[in-house]
Amino acid sequence: MRKAKPKKRYILPDPKFNDTLVTKFVNCLMIDGKKSIAYNIFYDAVEKVEAKVGENGLEVWKKALNNISPSVEVKSRRVGGATFQVPMEVRPERKISLGIKWLITYARKRGEKTMMDRLAGEIIAASKGEGAAVKKKDDTHRMAEANKAFSHFRF
Repeated sequence: MRKAKPKKRYILPDPKFNDTLVTKFVNCLMIDGKKSIAYNIFYDAVEKVEAKVGENGLEVWKKALNNISPSVEVKSRRVGGATFQVPMEVRPERKISLGIKWLITYARKRGEKTMMDRLAGEIIAASKGEGAAVKKKDDTHRMAEANKAFSHFRF
């Protein structure tokens, strides 16, 4: 066990929307420390979403993140030589980080040509409640539901 909890790091809001959640998303999107490129990809994707859907792009993105974020997940727990998948509530911070991670992962796996197009497509799909990232969330919830019998092993 650790002696002390590490200090919480606070991140600065992004320059365009003045939102820390956007900065968090861009930090996860960033590859090899190229933050300005990551910002450009995100802002262009949001503009493309705005053009396609006709609503505020940032609001559509937030709605998509909410649709992806899981509320329960399973964690492995060893009890007497057997390993059980125990359903657990997801902490609010982890909800957001899982949603961000899944949105970016499944956007990268899409077939469009540029990352901006892929991200825009995944955001639109997720805001409608479709797409691979939403399927991942549903699978996680289904797994937790199937293992509800082991919920008394929670620590």
